[in-house]
Amino acid sequence: FENTFSDLGEGFGAFVQPEGFENPHMIAFNTDLAKEIGLDLSCDASLLAVLAGNDVPAGAKPFSSVYSGHQFGGYSPQLGDGRALLLGEVVNEKGERWDLQLKGAGLTPFSRMGDGRAVLRSVIREYLGSEAMFHLGIPTTRALSIVGSDHPVYREQVENGAMMGRVAEAHIRFGHFEYFYHTEQNEKFEQFLNYTIERCFPEFSDKVNKYSLFLNEVVVRTAALIAQWQSVGFTHGVMNTDNMSVLGDTIDYGPYGFMDDYQAMYIPNHSDHNGRYSYAHQPEIAMWNLQRFADSFANVLSKVETDECLSNYVSTFNTTYSTLLAAKFGFTEYNDTTLDFMFGTLKTLGANKADFTNFFRALSSFDGDETKLEDFIVSSGDRENWVTDYLMLLHDYAPDVAERHVAMKAVNPKYILRNYLLQNAIEKAEAGDYSEIEKLHSLVQRPFDEQPEMEEYANVAPDWGKKLIISCSS
Repeated sequence: FENTFSDLGEGFGAFVQPEGFENPHMIAFNTDLAKEIGLDLSCDASLLAVLAGNDVPAGAKPFSSVYSGHQFGGYSPQLGDGRALLLGEVVNEKGERWDLQLKGAGLTPFSRMGDGRAVLRSVIREYLGSEAMFHLGIPTTRALSIVGSDHPVYREQVENGAMMGRVAEAHIRFGHFEYFYHTEQNEKFEQFLNYTIERCFPEFSDKVNKYSLFLNEVVVRTAALIAQWQSVGFTHGVMNTDNMSVLGDTIDYGPYGFMDDYQAMYIPNHSDHNGRYSYAHQPEIAMWNLQRFADSFANVLSKVETDECLSNYVSTFNTTYSTLLAAKFGFTEYNDTTLDFMFGTLKTLGANKADFTNFFRALSSFDGDETKLEDFIVSSGDRENWVTDYLMLLHDYAPDVAERHVAMKAVNPKYILRNYLLQNAIEKAEAGDYSEIEKLHSLVQRPFDEQPEMEEYANVAPDWGKKLIISCSS
């Protein structure tokens, strides 16, 4: 371990020993990720003890960091790692640095009214959700392990506690910077800013304008990330600024969801009564969050400089999303003509309550037979007109059929982590059967491949599955 974050000094968080579980058991372990970060897999018992919070390995300095953030539009002056502990930073043989966190390891000074624990259902959701995003090619934190227990945790009901091992290049959030700015700790703000640049963006560290380069990079990465979310129908559910990574990673998988039927106002979070964090609002909320992040730079950058960085959000998002959408339709470029058609198609999908993922997968092998689209565009007249327009555009803006089909299948997943699939895995796990977790983990590692033995997992969600909304409680 190295501990550059916890060695920053007083005021950046607190050293906290994890509270382990009695009689822990390993529910899931990500062997591929473990090898990537360089863990010794020959000592199973020792590894379980560490990932269950019962043993702190030599060189680790468990640390809970402080931050603040805007939650549902309102500023919360002190948040922090209420149930996460950074064991330290692992440096593998390739010189790559990885944060290793335990999530659900007990009380910290930042737990507020909570108990610092996580429950099994929430850990399963994050473990599988983050791995699904990774294999879709979307920047994200990673999941190393799920450790189970019979430790009682009180939420809406009594549930079993669980602990997750989480890995990321860094767990640095917008909220870290907001905290030091709003508490007027200007020296610590600049110290943390320099640390973040040196650690995560060393190419900027010797530049005179390194602060504006850093802010601009965060803006661009965030815009690209949200475009990727939109392209696969992913809705985060709770896009508070403390849940936004400066690396442009997807972080904190709580009440998220992949859309089943295309709904612009899809809301997976049962607490989001006004739809602030709906699918359609994610691009504008990300911009709002970046504006709050940029506000914290008031003492190191002029407003002209921060505005110039922020101005790159819209163009980056539009370019990235339009490029991704064109690829999903099989077009080699986007322009006014193709964009009008593509956005019109999305409206049609919404009107027909069509399955978002399955429509694009079906389109990936479309050969002109309009009957193959009848599940997605119900009216035969509308379908005939749509097919005529689509074939004309393919003629002008797409490669030959075989090449197009290959390219489209590489960007339009056949399998996504639908909420009802997660719910099935959770219910089985709560009954002591963890097989579905492993099955889904295997499934999401190859989202673009045909997996004949898993064909049923590509089916449209049942009605009850489409209506699932997820609790923030964890």
